[in-house]
Amino acid sequence: MNFQHRKQIIVQTVDERGSIDVRELADLLQTSEMTVRRDLVQLAASGLLYRTRGGAMKVSLATDQFRFANKSAVNADRKDYVCQLAAQEIQEGDVIFMDCGSTVFRLCQFIRNKRITVITNSLPVVAELISSDVTINLVGGELDKERQAVHGRMAEEHMARYRANRAFIGVDGISLQHGLSAHSEKEAGTAVAMARQTDKVYLLCDSSKLETNKYLYFAPLSLFKVLITDTEANPEIVTAYREAGITLIN
Repeated sequence: MNFQHRKQIIVQTVDERGSIDVRELADLLQTSEMTVRRDLVQLAASGLLYRTRGGAMKVSLATDQFRFANKSAVNADRKDYVCQLAAQEIQEGDVIFMDCGSTVFRLCQFIRNKRITVITNSLPVVAELISSDVTINLVGGELDKERQAVHGRMAEEHMARYRANRAFIGVDGISLQHGLSAHSEKEAGTAVAMARQTDKVYLLCDSSKLETNKYLYFAPLSLFKVLITDTEANPEIVTAYREAGITLIN
C-alpha cells in the first residue's frame, strides 16, 4: 500500500474516531509501526492531524484538548459499550463513586432509572443525572473549569467521609509493566481517594488506552478489582491481562 492510500485511510480514521494510536493504525494498514510513525509525521506537518505521544488526534480536538465535550466524543461507541457492561454491575440501592473521566460520564445514560446514590466530582455527571431517579452527592472543593470537575484537598476530604459499594473510575493509560497513568495529578488524586472508600473498584477503559503510558504513573494495577473494556481490544493483550490475574470484562 503506497503512502497516498495510507494517508487517505489514516486521515479518515482519525476524523471518525477523534484519536487513534500507532499500534491500531499499523494493524489497520497491515504495515509496521515505524511506517505509521513516518506517515504521521508527514501528515502532522501538512496540518491534517495532530501528532500525540503514541498516536494522532483530530486537529479540532487537539486545539482544545481538555474541553470535556470533545473528550467525551472520542471513541464514543466504544465508551458506550463499556458503560453498558458497567451498568449491569450496579444494583438497586447501591452507593457508587463516579469520577470525572469522559468514559465514566457516558455511564449516566444507562443508570438514570436506577434508585442509587452517586457521589461524584463531575459537573457534567450532575447535570446529566439531576432530573433522573438517582440521588446525587456532589463533592465540594476547588472547581477546575477546563475539566468541569472539583479537585483538591477539600474534595478528597469530602470523599473520605463516605463509603460506597462500587467506584467507577477512568484512566488515561494502563500497562502491565507500569500500572495506571494519567495526564494530571488532579485526576490521579481523585481516583485514589475514591478507591480508598470503596468495596469494589471498576476501571472503565476503552481499548485504545490498553498498554499505553501517560505523563504520571499514580497507582499499581491492584487499585482496581475489575477492568471493563470493549471488543476491539487486542486478543493477545486481553489474554496477557487475564493471565496476570486481572478480572477483565469485554
